[in-house]
Amino acid sequence: MDAFVIKGGKHLRGRLRVHGAKNAALPLMAAALLTDQPVNLSSVPDLADIRNMIRLLNELGVDANVESADAGSTQRGEMKVRLHTKDDQKSEAPYDIVRTMRASICVLGPMLAKRGFARVSMPGGCNIGDRPVDLHLQGLRALGAQITLDGGYIVAQAPGYERGKPGRLKGTRIFLGGPFGSTVLGTDNVMCAAALAEGRTIIESAACEPEVVDLARMLIAMGAHIEGAGSPRLVIDGVEKLHGVEHAIIPDRIEAGTFIMAAAMTNGDVTLENCPLEAMGAALDRLHAVGVHTEVVVPDGQPKPVSQGQLSEMCAGHTVRVSSSRRLEPIQVTTQPHPGFPTDLQAQIMALLCLADGNSIITEKIFPDRFLHVAELLRMGANLVRSGASVLVSGVRELEGAPVMASDLRASAGLVLAGLAASGTTTVNRVYHLDRGYYRMEETLRELGADIERVDRPAV
Repeated sequence: MDAFVIKGGKHLRGRLRVHGAKNAALPLMAAALLTDQPVNLSSVPDLADIRNMIRLLNELGVDANVESADAGSTQRGEMKVRLHTKDDQKSEAPYDIVRTMRASICVLGPMLAKRGFARVSMPGGCNIGDRPVDLHLQGLRALGAQITLDGGYIVAQAPGYERGKPGRLKGTRIFLGGPFGSTVLGTDNVMCAAALAEGRTIIESAACEPEVVDLARMLIAMGAHIEGAGSPRLVIDGVEKLHGVEHAIIPDRIEAGTFIMAAAMTNGDVTLENCPLEAMGAALDRLHAVGVHTEVVVPDGQPKPVSQGQLSEMCAGHTVRVSSSRRLEPIQVTTQPHPGFPTDLQAQIMALLCLADGNSIITEKIFPDRFLHVAELLRMGANLVRSGASVLVSGVRELEGAPVMASDLRASAGLVLAGLAASGTTTVNRVYHLDRGYYRMEETLRELGADIERVDRPAV
């Protein structure tokens, strides 16, 4: 089982390009089930989760043609993917694929809307706490679907469905708010289903994440009628048919945030190309408060400081230079649905705040149990005290290298960042989690000057 061996203390310096967003790509790929015409996606990150989604779509009758960077027409770590549904009689998403990633649930809404029937295994994914799909099912039931559970599978059927006759969902008003806010994948599922439903659907408390907006943009390009993307209220007028599309996936704001923090933790000087500033307002606000400096590199080559007031005027794809103060300030961070601070950057900013000068508080309001990395950071000399959904982070002068265990994708990233800044050697075990969300992270970090190596270790 692969592990990273990191010799800390190197200052990261250099340039990297942010890849397409995994969290956008997976629902976009699932949306190919809504049409019998080709869907051509570019800037698709070459990740384990993407490959698994391709396997799943193959099982559901979709032909996939993948052109990777090896072909010379895309950047390293990205692919062009052509998806074309050839058999709409296959409607079962099997357990052995779905168990590997939670985003597999995104095939439920498109299949139900286009084929009238879907049988999807309950999803798996990272161990970050309970993530029920009840809001997905609630929304689809509101559209008229009949849903039952059978041996760990969700079985959904549209009104009027018969073999060879798909039936059609009915538009309605739906509230998708839950105890921890809106549901991103639930909004994706219901929006896809409503795009082919009869009549108007209004989704209240819809997720506002950039990845949801990207899906809406692609559906509109396919012929869907959707208004309000990026706001808590979506209005969708169903159409009878959607057509094919060519679509470029937005940059990954979580990957960008991770490498910004890596630069800051190592007192580095890193330039990020294709950085989605507009999608990162809350993260940049907290990083600025810590003492992380970001400058947009304008065409004449002169850096320009990024102010919060400018963010709304900036679109994805900027070139940004990152540096940090020698003294990092303590802050308070609360994860929230977008436009709040993203839960997927919580572990990384905790690692950063371990080196701040004072006491910080991190509160997790999306997944209150998403703190398995706390015990591992303690092994590296961090001073952390957890109380319920909050962690008190008292900064230390330095972290110390140690063997640690990755528990999930983003916790893995946080431990790698800690290892980069620590004295001595850190071994991060079970980095297969990282391969689900970062393309060959060790190679990117090594190009920036890190002393990091991937090794094969016995399972522990």
